[in-house]
Amino acid sequence: MTYCIGIKTNNRLVFASDSRTNAGPDNVSIYSKMFNWGVPGERQFSMVSAGNLATTQAVVERIDRDIKESSPVNLLNVKYLSEAADYIGRISVEIQNKSVSTGMNAGFNAESSFIFGGQVMNEAADIYLIYPQGNHIKPPESAPFLQIGEIKYGKPLLDRIVKAKTSESDAIRAAMVSMDSTMRSNSTVGPPIEIKSYKINSLQPGKYRIFKNGNAYLRELR
Repeated sequence: MTYCIGIKTNNRLVFASDSRTNAGPDNVSIYSKMFNWGVPGERQFSMVSAGNLATTQAVVERIDRDIKESSPVNLLNVKYLSEAADYIGRISVEIQNKSVSTGMNAGFNAESSFIFGGQVMNEAADIYLIYPQGNHIKPPESAPFLQIGEIKYGKPLLDRIVKAKTSESDAIRAAMVSMDSTMRSNSTVGPPIEIKSYKINSLQPGKYRIFKNGNAYLRELR
């Protein structure tokens, strides 16, 4: 299990993810679940993932390959953010279907979900939750955030704090406390915690930080 958050305010898109992957009590590993693409001054995208690690890695590899090979549709030539979300959804479904069709693992669950967001040129910035089935939604204006993975422990804090007018620092702290609440209640979610903050309309990569276990700020926050 994992836990990832996407927050949209008037001025910022904030993404947060843990880094723990659990395939049983004796198989706990650390993998980054945050990915970024972009062209400064033109477009910026971020994505966090939850679910089957092999599916996630295959999706990211396909996105990277399509960019490298200048495929007819890739993240560097889509005109709209929703088109990018559709593209990722299609890739995810294709990879899941391929995994299931092999029939090698009875009961194998290849599903992955993603929070994807960013901005293309003069289009409005936004975030999407991309379901394993390939479809996607945006957050409601009354609660401008999305969650995937182990969502229940960290949701109450986000419900109380996150609004469209929330400042960058408060949005980041809310994400961090929500993440910490989840880590305290579920051992399958754990550090390092990755945080990405994109300033809307900047079309620049934004701020990135990683908080490893024992980080001074993380201890103070707790």
